[in-house]
Amino acid sequence: MTTPFAVIVDAAAYAQAVEDAVKASAAYYTGGTSALDDDAYDRLVRGIAAWESEHPEQTLPESPTGKVAGGAVEGDVPHTVEMLSLDNVFSPEEFTAWTASLARRIGHDTERFSVEPKLDGLAIAARYTRGRLTRLITRGDGRAGEDVSHAIGTVEGLPAELAEPVTVEVRGEVLMTSAQFEYANEVRTSHGGAPFANPRGASAGTLRAKERAYTVPMTFFGYGLLPLADTETALADRLGGLAHSELMTLAGELGVNTTATTAVPGVTADTVEQVLARVTEIAALRAELPFGIDGIVIKADLAADQRTAGSGSRAPRWAIAYKLPAVEKITRLLEVEWNVGRTGIIAPRAVLEPVEIDGATITYATLHNPGDITRRDLRLGDHVMVHRAGDVIPRIEAPVAHLRTGDEQLIVFPEVCPRCGSAIDTSEQRWRCENGRNCHLVAALSYAAGRDQLDIEGLGHTRVVQLVEAGLVADLADLFALTRDQLLALERMGETSTDNLLAALDAAKAQPLSRVLCALGVRGTGRSMSRRIARHFATMDNIRAADTEAMRQVEGIGTEKAPSIVAELVELAPLVDKLVAAGVNMTEPGATPPAPVTDDGSASGSGSGSGSTDEGASEGGPLAGMTVVVTGAMTGALEKLSRNQMNELIERAGGRSSSSVSKKTTLVVAGEGAGSKRAKAETLGVRLATPDEFAALVADHLDPL
Repeated sequence: MTTPFAVIVDAAAYAQAVEDAVKASAAYYTGGTSALDDDAYDRLVRGIAAWESEHPEQTLPESPTGKVAGGAVEGDVPHTVEMLSLDNVFSPEEFTAWTASLARRIGHDTERFSVEPKLDGLAIAARYTRGRLTRLITRGDGRAGEDVSHAIGTVEGLPAELAEPVTVEVRGEVLMTSAQFEYANEVRTSHGGAPFANPRGASAGTLRAKERAYTVPMTFFGYGLLPLADTETALADRLGGLAHSELMTLAGELGVNTTATTAVPGVTADTVEQVLARVTEIAALRAELPFGIDGIVIKADLAADQRTAGSGSRAPRWAIAYKLPAVEKITRLLEVEWNVGRTGIIAPRAVLEPVEIDGATITYATLHNPGDITRRDLRLGDHVMVHRAGDVIPRIEAPVAHLRTGDEQLIVFPEVCPRCGSAIDTSEQRWRCENGRNCHLVAALSYAAGRDQLDIEGLGHTRVVQLVEAGLVADLADLFALTRDQLLALERMGETSTDNLLAALDAAKAQPLSRVLCALGVRGTGRSMSRRIARHFATMDNIRAADTEAMRQVEGIGTEKAPSIVAELVELAPLVDKLVAAGVNMTEPGATPPAPVTDDGSASGSGSGSGSTDEGASEGGPLAGMTVVVTGAMTGALEKLSRNQMNELIERAGGRSSSSVSKKTTLVVAGEGAGSKRAKAETLGVRLATPDEFAALVADHLDPL
């Protein structure tokens, strides 16, 4: 679907739109401080173009439609070959129309396309003389750019020396990864500066800064390779004849970073259908990438086709940018809510002026913790950059500080728990009510009774509220002390529902230790970590006896998490004792406790000390040594299993469950509707299995579930 455009009603509105677009472009390319987000700018420029198509005689010379992006930016270093922008398309129909236009220009259908992600950064030209990096130049107005050679040595992926002593120009994009952006804002705010609004703006501002008291890293991805005036004749002739995909291969061989090293490498495609399929794949992976992309670049791959198609004043005719829906928008921060979770964690949440991002209306965004608010210097009334990609929870990147009016107000942090009025423990980044779980008992009990924890059918949120308000339940263990007479005395509790609930509570006592541990809601753990801890230690007694060093032996528990888990288990000791007295199971079926450690530090006996199981989580299991990801809807024998039960099944069969696909993934079980994870698996060459194929593989381990 075509992106909507700003409606311009008369010549005065057109002139104002041109002025706004030129100012926004100049601000973005000089310091990343544009008042418009990408979507607003694109709609404005498309509106300008629509007006000009109907009133060509009124086109202003400063209009952005005929100029290279950033054309208002001055530069004094001439480009050897003009550094052009790209025209945009926003739908399969517009892309198909563009390919037809390209075919008419070159006299035949394009034989081969290259397809790459459109990186959301700042374009630069890097000049190498006899293999050494000597100059960095911004795009500027396309004809000349600004010398930013002072940034040499701060950009990862742009080597100081190539693998061969050749004289060439590498063109590409400088950006900040998510991790680099977080670090940049930490350093910038620690030096008294306002935080960057987003990674793209951070890259633009950082690249041009010459006299800062600090440096922050950036990353380069190459997308072009061309000769300079003094390039060796043989090499210049070679570069002129190589296809774009071959140039990128050569760039990689020279040591330059390209998208080939990412989850979305550049590929070639022979047909429009193949291109659009790749567009869909890249779009599906967008939310998981460690850097921003705002579209996909499609080029005629062959050098001959590029020469025949030629270029206009603004953009080459042999390349196009297929823009994706914006994942960042500017809106206002209206309020901060302080919500108390089931373990007593007090979490801030941003209330936003509603804004539409990628088809969803966003009114709330995560703020993580009070330290996050302070670090980002957020204030009520701020214009903020909000990021949302795919199903990722919307988050505030940073305030757009240059849009402040002076009317913004400091965010007031709570002095007591906003739920119960108790004191707040502020010793850690995430603040917590000193009443802990008891502050939000209903949430804690509802979570414990859930399908993936104790699976107590009939104990929904409403029933939990009823039990708590009646004074019958003050903690998890009290559930197992409920009597038939107590339940019958409650409203809407007949004999059948009472007996069913008592039966469900009795069945819950037999749940494996991993589910009991998960139901307790130990901070720093979840379903997966609870399973790992239970399988490692085998019994609750072993878990409670573990010190920090012993807890660190569990996969995924590091030096920071181990102490808090041990401390939390000490805090929960009285509740665990009550559960034991109530007859709740405290062992993990099939798990073997870790072998004791001898005086010389080695494990004694034949056990591995890793909590292996004899029911599939051993070397003989069908998934032994495999990391498995499940995505999409399961069918057949797996249809009724929750995602948590699927993960339990994987681990019973000897494997390790994971929620994300990477090079370390061994198998992806892809059900109906599998999207980005399946696409990423295909990109990485990870083995895929249907639900039926997976069920057959682990058939011997299905019955216990």
